[in-house]
Amino acid sequence: MIDDASQAGASARILILRRDNIGDLVCTTPLIAALREQLPGAWLGALVTSYNAEVLARNAALDEIFVYEKLKHRSGSLLSHLRSRLGQWSRMRAHSIDCVLVPASSPRTLKLARSLKPGRVLAAPVTVPPRQHEVERIYDLGRALGLRGKPGPLQLRPDAGKCAEMQERLGPGPFVAIHISARRPAQRWPLERYAALAARLAKETRVILLWAPGAADRPGHPGDDAAAAEVLRMAGHPAVLPVATADLKTLIAALSLADRVICPDGGAMHLAAALAKPVVALFGDSPADRWRPWGVPHRVLRPESRDLADLPVEPVLEAVASLG
Repeated sequence: MIDDASQAGASARILILRRDNIGDLVCTTPLIAALREQLPGAWLGALVTSYNAEVLARNAALDEIFVYEKLKHRSGSLLSHLRSRLGQWSRMRAHSIDCVLVPASSPRTLKLARSLKPGRVLAAPVTVPPRQHEVERIYDLGRALGLRGKPGPLQLRPDAGKCAEMQERLGPGPFVAIHISARRPAQRWPLERYAALAARLAKETRVILLWAPGAADRPGHPGDDAAAAEVLRMAGHPAVLPVATADLKTLIAALSLADRVICPDGGAMHLAAALAKPVVALFGDSPADRWRPWGVPHRVLRPESRDLADLPVEPVLEAVASLG
């Protein structure tokens, strides 16, 4: 068990458990950076899913990253999946972890944390104070380990080879990136407005159109191939360049080339902020104070109805222009 900050700095073994979404993990990176800076002698590990692990790839603050596949994402047989997971748990328990940090304290995640037999588990409160950002909420977990000050910027290091490949594919910029995919209906902007926005912007700059690939009725991970094709058809401009983002490396590489990013609230928005990109964030019914882009110039646009179907194109164009 960790008794104080000096002991934590000298020898503590701290694991951060994040088995949720991309944006949630991105919002955890200021905590990871601060733990490394303020507790230089600690061993820092992270347990993440195969779906979001690329967020922490090449993160120099971590000593080890444990990656596991969720059952619904498994690529092999059930038996091989279970063997892999048991092996992963055995390796983590061999580290004799002092403390597990749990930013998203669901019953299942807490059970997983306790199964590692740590000295203690620190879980974030379920309720979020008004106007507190998710980055601040997660950072507060580290206060018990001696963290001071305020959280810094989001951290993300793109894959250099994938960025070079994307640059060769797209050619010279400048670029504005538009990401159209959103999971919840209230976060989806009408396709004809995305098309109108892309067509207007393409008169002045090249536009990277991004989306999650696949069929709309695909179980587990619906895709937006049909929606993107419709946006491209309606925009009808050669400077609108399609990029289906089949994996996180591709999405991050494409965002890294953009000078500005326009997208609904979601993982791509937080990735863009972690890449220090100015962001125009389209918000529907999610709380903007908690989830707005962190640490970068941004504009949040949300209609009074909290349904993006009610947001016209002109305010988005004005917001893009205001970010230069």
